[in-house]
Amino acid sequence: MGNGLLEKCLQKGIRMTSQRQIIIGVIGDSEDHPDVDELYRRSVEQDNTISIATVYRTVKLLEEAGVIERLEFGDGRARYEEAGEHHEHLVDVETGEVLEFYHAELEALKEQVAREMGYELVDHRLELFGRKLKPS
Repeated sequence: MGNGLLEKCLQKGIRMTSQRQIIIGVIGDSEDHPDVDELYRRSVEQDNTISIATVYRTVKLLEEAGVIERLEFGDGRARYEEAGEHHEHLVDVETGEVLEFYHAELEALKEQVAREMGYELVDHRLELFGRKLKPS
């Protein structure tokens, strides 16, 4: 239950309340990329005293501590995932599903492009937007 994320929070010295533990567990257990409303829905299933404001404050705290990442895919909803190994996202424009992928050649190409333009690549984010191909 989100133990890796909980451990990262404890290492960062984040004060733990029972409500924060639940929210952190929900984020850590999520296999999708939930927004605050979805995190709230999942959290109140475990503790109905958690408010949406508590979820917002906790997400902001975790983002500032660098243990979760904020993702924006142009749909007006900020989504969140546990910070960790680098990967990219492919967003299905019809369903909103977000798929994660890693491609070594693409990573090397991004480094090469930055070098050719006279830069050292220090960070980047790539989102692809697509629609499933119809079988022909």
